[in-house]
Amino acid sequence: MEIKSAEFKGSFPSVSLCPSDNRPEFAFIGRSNVGKSSLINMLCKRKELAHTSQTPGKTQLINYFLINEDWYLVDLPGYGYARHSKVKRYEFQNMIYGYLSTRPNLYCAQVLVDSNIPPQKADIEFINKLGELSVPLVIVFTKLDRLSPTKRMENIELFKLELLKHWNEMPQYFLTSAEKGEGRKELLEFIHQVNSKVKR
Repeated sequence: MEIKSAEFKGSFPSVSLCPSDNRPEFAFIGRSNVGKSSLINMLCKRKELAHTSQTPGKTQLINYFLINEDWYLVDLPGYGYARHSKVKRYEFQNMIYGYLSTRPNLYCAQVLVDSNIPPQKADIEFINKLGELSVPLVIVFTKLDRLSPTKRMENIELFKLELLKHWNEMPQYFLTSAEKGEGRKELLEFIHQVNSKVKR
């Protein structure tokens, strides 16, 4: 699949206000500063489609992008950012889980994980929670260009071992680099296949 058009459709503070046209939705979420905006821009080949920032925790609403006038790419707020107040973190949590657990046309959640660092408790707990909620998901390892191939694969293997303490098998995963465009073809092909298989 190739992305021919990508249009920002709006930012929404609650699930009840999100678009109601029942197009397929593919959500992107990860810890703050995981490189989510850069990945979205790479997938869509649009440098400023999603706003990147050096300050973690900038995404605070549910952002919708209409892709090829056919499906929505949904940019969700990051989790695990400690500098937000407890009240704000609680609001984000309710927004995120409210969307993920109730949105009937959510086809898959892409959970982004930083391949540069060892397994993080917040990532493991979040993926486990989606499993409990029966939310379809894949894991997207980001920033592959930052480390040597040996070191990044070491981190990924450690992550897999940690997750397999809770899962019978590893969810499907993708390796990506927003800087070099790695993984773009594979991730878009996956989205295309899911779209094709699900009857509308």
